[in-house]
Amino acid sequence: MSVRRFSPYLAALASALLLGSAGSAGAAESITLGAAVSETGKYSTNGKHTRNGYNLAIKRINEMGGVNVGGKSYQLKIIYYDDESTPARGAQLAERLIKQDGVKYMLGPYSSGLTKAIAPVTEKYGIPMVEGNGASRSLFNKGYKYLFAVLSTSEQYLAEAVNLAAENAGKLGKSASDVTVALAMENDPFSQDIRAGVLDDAKRHGMKVVIDDKLPKDLSDMAATLTKVKALKPDLLIVSGHSKGAALAQRQSSDMKVDVPMLAMTHCEAAKVQDKFPGISDYTLCATQWASTMSYSDKWFGSASDYANTFRAEYEGYTVVPYQAAESTASVLVWADAFERAGSLDTDALRDALAATEMQTFYGNIKFAPTGQNVAKPMALRQIIGGKYKVVAPSKWAEIPVVFPKPTWAER
Repeated sequence: MSVRRFSPYLAALASALLLGSAGSAGAAESITLGAAVSETGKYSTNGKHTRNGYNLAIKRINEMGGVNVGGKSYQLKIIYYDDESTPARGAQLAERLIKQDGVKYMLGPYSSGLTKAIAPVTEKYGIPMVEGNGASRSLFNKGYKYLFAVLSTSEQYLAEAVNLAAENAGKLGKSASDVTVALAMENDPFSQDIRAGVLDDAKRHGMKVVIDDKLPKDLSDMAATLTKVKALKPDLLIVSGHSKGAALAQRQSSDMKVDVPMLAMTHCEAAKVQDKFPGISDYTLCATQWASTMSYSDKWFGSASDYANTFRAEYEGYTVVPYQAAESTASVLVWADAFERAGSLDTDALRDALAATEMQTFYGNIKFAPTGQNVAKPMALRQIIGGKYKVVAPSKWAEIPVVFPKPTWAER
């Protein structure tokens, strides 16, 4: 019996990062970060985005001379293992990274479920973890002292969709309280937290929820939910089912000719719906943690737009840079900043430096609440128009007004 079933690809990648960082700085010493990230299983697509984001940050930081800790220069490197998209496996690998590999500084996995499995392990050993892909608000009510998340929490993801529907209800000849809402949410911690946030927002506006479906984790068919949508004709359909759910909702709503004035969902870029479903995906509203048009910048990558260009030049196949990659890069930048401010490699000194973080990155402003979540960055909402993502909310960053109601299938 063995628990050492690690991907040869990731082992090679880890070795390349170790050798590459050491070689780039001659005799410079290195600081090792650890990460269990999904190479296989249901989260493998977003696991790839996460790794790419981490690796790009490591490359850029090391090219710029690494990090200066107490007057001494260090290169950064990462040890990766494949968590197989399984929480138990993620917890097991976190133990391995800490106890066998001697890692003292952790990066997060992809997904709230995996982060929930790993956080108790890092907390037990007093190992700080900076993560960018665990958004569930339930992560931040456990009293963790060593968990820090750069992203906005899940209940905020689709709040702007509800607000937009309320603001534009008059275009349907309705008041905000007359708007009807349908929910199709995967039964996992992340999506159920989004559901809770949407229900709160809908209640605040007096809206009626006419469909509230929990979708199975092994999501392969949304026909039952979409049949109800056709019958009940809600004004707003909200979907959260990670990359698989986004692609499925986009395809089946077209196949079944499901008309709703507003369709809003998560994981559009990660699922590449604009590439897989050209034309069909137009007018969909997509929640995003970040957009390249936002006016953020930092010393490592420059502007948000500069980062997007750098990322696409480094990794082929990306029309749009997914926010999962951007927030992963930002997580490494937070570590780099903390090492330099702490002036120490002591984990408790670094925990305190992380807790005092107040910085801007290309990804957004980062400041942690005592409970560990980022309280300085809002979510955004983009609408796909002509295969391009256009920010429509919040109004501070809106590129265009929202198209609402979206054209029916017969009109397109």
